[in-house]
Amino acid sequence: MRPHSDPGRRRFCTTTAWAGVAGLAAPLLRPSGSFAAAAGPGANGRLQLGLIGCGKQGPLVLARAALHPDVVVTAACDVYPERAKAVVGIHPRTCRAFADYRALLASPAVDGVIIATPPHWHALMAIDAMEAGKDVYLEKPMTLYPAEDLALRNAARRTGRICQIGTQFHASDNYRRAVETVRAGFLGDIATVRSFHVLNRGRAGVGRQDPSTRAPAGVDWNLWCGPGPLVPFNRILADGSGNGNSWVSYSGGWTMGMGSHVLDLPVWALELGYPSEVSSCGGRFIVEDDGDAYDNHEVLLRYPKRLVSWKTSLTNSYGFDLHGRPVRNRRLGTYFHGTRGTMWCDYYANRIVPEGDAMDDCIKPEVAAVKQAPGYPHRVVYSAADLKPVSARIPSSPGHEFEWIECMKTRREPSCSPEYHSRINLPLVLSLLSLKLGRSLRLDPETQQIIGDPEATRLSVPEYRAPWRFPDHSLASAIHPPARS
Repeated sequence: MRPHSDPGRRRFCTTTAWAGVAGLAAPLLRPSGSFAAAAGPGANGRLQLGLIGCGKQGPLVLARAALHPDVVVTAACDVYPERAKAVVGIHPRTCRAFADYRALLASPAVDGVIIATPPHWHALMAIDAMEAGKDVYLEKPMTLYPAEDLALRNAARRTGRICQIGTQFHASDNYRRAVETVRAGFLGDIATVRSFHVLNRGRAGVGRQDPSTRAPAGVDWNLWCGPGPLVPFNRILADGSGNGNSWVSYSGGWTMGMGSHVLDLPVWALELGYPSEVSSCGGRFIVEDDGDAYDNHEVLLRYPKRLVSWKTSLTNSYGFDLHGRPVRNRRLGTYFHGTRGTMWCDYYANRIVPEGDAMDDCIKPEVAAVKQAPGYPHRVVYSAADLKPVSARIPSSPGHEFEWIECMKTRREPSCSPEYHSRINLPLVLSLLSLKLGRSLRLDPETQQIIGDPEATRLSVPEYRAPWRFPDHSLASAIHPPARS
């Protein structure tokens, strides 16, 4: 395991474009054994799982994974000792606590790891885990920098490890019905998609801590900061992703925190490749808390004959047709605007408004008889369940965590592998770079290379804090699948 610092970590920027390579299709089967090469199957042939990051989300993901009959929990790691001990307390006969993730990865009693740390750790830990022979369930966001995105994809290819990105709502039946509706052509040709995530924290934001606050006894704050900037301990920052999303260096802000979930739907439904242009604007306009991330951010992604937009706000929670009760709340959704109709969706519901009679041939006759009868309210709204059956159904998921476990056993590619999720993640991290530079970025969708902007290419690589080193060896053998249209 490398203690990761090398002033030459950016040298590839001057010798080659970081993503300018020819592509090969991703293999369906991973070229490796049934279980992690470094460990082998655990007791009674069960998969041995470890958790890195035992705050809030990690234990929830682990609890779902642990319900699988072929799983045993063997390791828990956190810089907060009490958090790791709490996980051990749930699995006292099999689980061991660790304070440093590198020690956990060196353990032969771990086949796969769930990584649920703050996002600034995600890329480095996932790459280290795969190089240690472990399969990985990586919470979103996948990375915070474009070069991390490439390095992680290459590590998965080079090592043959199974990696599932933790966008759990990809497994939901509601998302699957929405995808079926779009792909069946019921909405017609779709030129514009709009996605959003909003909440209202007001001027106070996540608040300010007492300047005299110190890290709890036993907490390794230096390791918590890791490759990110070393700042004084802040209990609000350390509390979890809900608060941590107010610090851009450690989370990327709410665009990274929630865009990974919400933009998964249009990328999946429309089979989008990579955009040719990323434009972004926003800033910290109202919020005055300990954080530094934008409180409003808007993104425009240009694809062939299609525009996709994203907005997030921390200062107003209006949710358009998905608003619901007129109270402060966290709201999100996606609009598909087609020539025959518009569909809006969130995690749990989808609604469709036709363009006049343009969708009459798509509606179940018994539904049309009711909703098109005289006297029915003028604004007719349908759901996917009101439409005629589609020919291509997407089967229900066994659950996002169970899918990862089954893929660990069969070595099949999971649905949200780094190769797939990069088409969501890379545009988002490029939007942060566009926001930082104050200009649009052009991208070659085939190679994912930034075009004509040396400064943007240079800033695509993170400056890790010593002794941590960006794993630029994962950029040397770059291989990409062809971009989808």
